[in-house]
Amino acid sequence: MELYLKLIDVLFPVFFIIGIGYYIGKKDPKFNTKFITNFAGTIGTPAMIFYTITTTGVTLEIFIEYFIYAVIILGAFAFIGFLFLIFLKKDPITELPPLFLPNTGNMGVPICLFAYGTAGLGVASAIASVIILFHFTIGIFLASKKFSLLILIKNGPIYGIIVSVLFLYFELDVPGYLENTTFLLTYTTIFLVLMALGVALTRLKVVSWTHATILGAVRVILGPIIGFVLIKFLDLSGFMAGVLLIQSAMPSAVLTYLVGSMYSKKRAVDNIASVIVSSTLMSFITVPVVVYLSLKFFS
Repeated sequence: MELYLKLIDVLFPVFFIIGIGYYIGKKDPKFNTKFITNFAGTIGTPAMIFYTITTTGVTLEIFIEYFIYAVIILGAFAFIGFLFLIFLKKDPITELPPLFLPNTGNMGVPICLFAYGTAGLGVASAIASVIILFHFTIGIFLASKKFSLLILIKNGPIYGIIVSVLFLYFELDVPGYLENTTFLLTYTTIFLVLMALGVALTRLKVVSWTHATILGAVRVILGPIIGFVLIKFLDLSGFMAGVLLIQSAMPSAVLTYLVGSMYSKKRAVDNIASVIVSSTLMSFITVPVVVYLSLKFFS
């Protein structure tokens, strides 16, 4: 019974705030989330990366270790997603991002925070930083079929990762004023991006429920299976293994739609939106199961 109550403690705040965003999006279809996306991309996310990596007990060794684990999972999923897209006669390049880039930031980070506390928050952010890096490198390359160094240079979260790694490498203490400031920005960002996710769900449309359901299921079912296989293969244990499993179970990232809408053709963008909607809806069932198993076996 205690574990079920813990599960409610972990998931209710996340799903409730997403619900607030969904309600706002339905009540006011013209609700502008541009401020939220701009704030999160330029200030909030870099601050969250810095705070969660430098103040939660994560060492450089742990950061690099889970950075590599995340890359392995993404590589495995990219390969599987590529095969499924070919099977469904979809574009295996421009429509690949939502299959191998999970929503580890908007959903994964707060869920890991509530599940494992600040210690889990640090590891979750180390994994999320890989996804962010991939969004603005491989994600843009797949969407536009060309690489842009300028976009990478102008990307705020990348600098958050770089500064965080420098603090870990030189073992620098974070000044109190900087820790407090990034603390406030971190929790503000978590609330805003969860609400923005709810708003986004009212606007993204599904083109084909059949294909969307298949690809959404691939994302939320095979994701944690790949994560679990890696955990067993590497003999990982404790809360870090639990965080890795939870992060691998997240639905498709909304950011893949934003990137796709800037660089891909409308048909591909519509298909990406379909996968995001279907995988997010299915995650309301699959994520509680994965979180329950994580808390039961990796605590």
